[in-house]
Amino acid sequence: MPEIQLGMHTIRSHGTRVARTHMHDWLILLLLVIIDAVLNLIQPFHRFVGEGMMTGLRYPLKANTIPFWAVPIIAILLPLAVFLVYYFIRKDVYDLHHAIMGLLFSVLITAVMTDAIKDAVGRPRPDFFWRCFPDGKGVFDPVTSNVLCTGDKGVIKEGHKSFPSGYTSWSFAGLVYLAWYLSGKLRAFDRRGHVAKLCLVFLPILVAAMIAVSRVDDYWHHWQDVFAGALIGMIIASFCYLQFFPPPYDVDGWGPHAYFQMLAESRNGAQPSTVNNEIHHVQSAELQAVSLYIPPQHDADTRGNSWDSSPMLGASQNVRTH
Repeated sequence: MPEIQLGMHTIRSHGTRVARTHMHDWLILLLLVIIDAVLNLIQPFHRFVGEGMMTGLRYPLKANTIPFWAVPIIAILLPLAVFLVYYFIRKDVYDLHHAIMGLLFSVLITAVMTDAIKDAVGRPRPDFFWRCFPDGKGVFDPVTSNVLCTGDKGVIKEGHKSFPSGYTSWSFAGLVYLAWYLSGKLRAFDRRGHVAKLCLVFLPILVAAMIAVSRVDDYWHHWQDVFAGALIGMIIASFCYLQFFPPPYDVDGWGPHAYFQMLAESRNGAQPSTVNNEIHHVQSAELQAVSLYIPPQHDADTRGNSWDSSPMLGASQNVRTH
C-alpha cells in the first residue's frame, strides 16, 4: 500500500492544480445542468387516459410530506458536509475534489436520465383525476373517450410525470454514493467483522428508502415508479463512485485513484536522480579500481602474469582476444 502523506495536499497548495486537471469534467457537469433544465421545460408525452382507466387514478391530491427543497439538502448538502469533515481531518484535496465531483455526476446524470424517461413515458400519477378535473366532474372525448382536462396546465403537466420517481432517484443517487464513501473510509470490509460499521453505511440508504416510501404514501407515485427510481439512482451512484475511488474492499479503498496516481508519479520523478547517483558511484569505484593497478614495464612473461592479477582488466583482455 502506498505511503500515506497526511496534510500535504490542501486546497491552498494543490486545489488549483487539481481543478485545472479536471476542467473538462466541470464543463460536462455544467452541460448536464443545462440539459436537465431543458428537460423540465418541455411538455411530457400525454399518454392516452380513457374513462375506464380513471379507476386507479382517483387517489386524493395531497401535498408533499417531504418538500421539494429538502431533497437537494438531503441528497447533496448532507454528503458534502461529510466530505468536508473528512477533509478537515485528513487535509487531502484529492479526496475532497473527487468526492464532490463524483457526487455531482451521480446526481446530475440521474436527474437527466430520470427527467428524460419522465418526458418520454408520460405516465399519469395516482392522483391524476383530481389534477385533470379539480371540480370532480370528468369530461371525456365522445369518440375516443380520452380525457379533456379542465384543470391548471402546470398541474396537469406534472400529472404526466409519474414514471420514474425523481425524488427517489435523486435521493438514492446522493445517499447511496455517500454509503459507498463511508464504507471506504470506515473500511467496512476489512474482514474483522465489525457490524457497527455496516450500520453506519446502511443509514443513508435507509433515509433514501424512507423518502421513496413517502412518495407512495402521498399518492404522487405508483410503487413501480419508486422501484425504478431507486434502481436508477443506485446504479448510477455505484458507477460514479467507482470512477473516482477503488472498491471499499480494496486495500486502498480509503482513498481516490488520483491520490495514489499522484504518489506513484512523485516516486517515479524521484527515481531518475537516484539512479544517476548510483551510476556515478559505480563509475567512480571502477575508475578507482583501475587506477590502483599500474602494469610493470618488464618482459612479456611478467607482463602476462600481471594482467592476470587484475580480474577486471583480465576480463577486458579476454573480450579483446575473442
